[in-house]
Amino acid sequence: MVTADAVVSAVTDPELPMLTLADLGILRSVGEISGRVVVTITPTYTACPAIETMRHDITHALEQAGYPGASVRTVLQPAWSSDWITAEGRRKLAEAGIAPPGAARSRAPGPVPLALVPFAGVVACPLCGSPATELVSEFGATACRSLRRCTDCREPFEHVKEI
Repeated sequence: MVTADAVVSAVTDPELPMLTLADLGILRSVGEISGRVVVTITPTYTACPAIETMRHDITHALEQAGYPGASVRTVLQPAWSSDWITAEGRRKLAEAGIAPPGAARSRAPGPVPLALVPFAGVVACPLCGSPATELVSEFGATACRSLRRCTDCREPFEHVKEI
């Protein structure tokens, strides 16, 4: 039988299906309490619209693998950080034409302050590698992505924001 950890580690993100929840850093732990699998996740945003789909996908995958009655806990502390995306996850994002995030801005423990200024760092084009890119829209397909355009190859691309 495949381990529960291996099953959950293979579940993909509903919004970025080239990544697993483990690649994205959302998967915090897989354990067992009273003979049942308990999975702990931290969403990228507190009100992430994909959280219920993630819960369903995790419990469905575990049930299919012979682990009925699993539960999924959501933990919001500490808040998810784009620094939790694995090197493999960053590679998969770039291969899919999505610029992975750079290092997140450092923050103190506790509530995450609201920053009203746009990200001023350099975002290289995942298609041609050029650092000459411009922001088209602060928000892309999801709240955690922005839309950018390369001024060299002229191709649009998404960028996972540094959080």
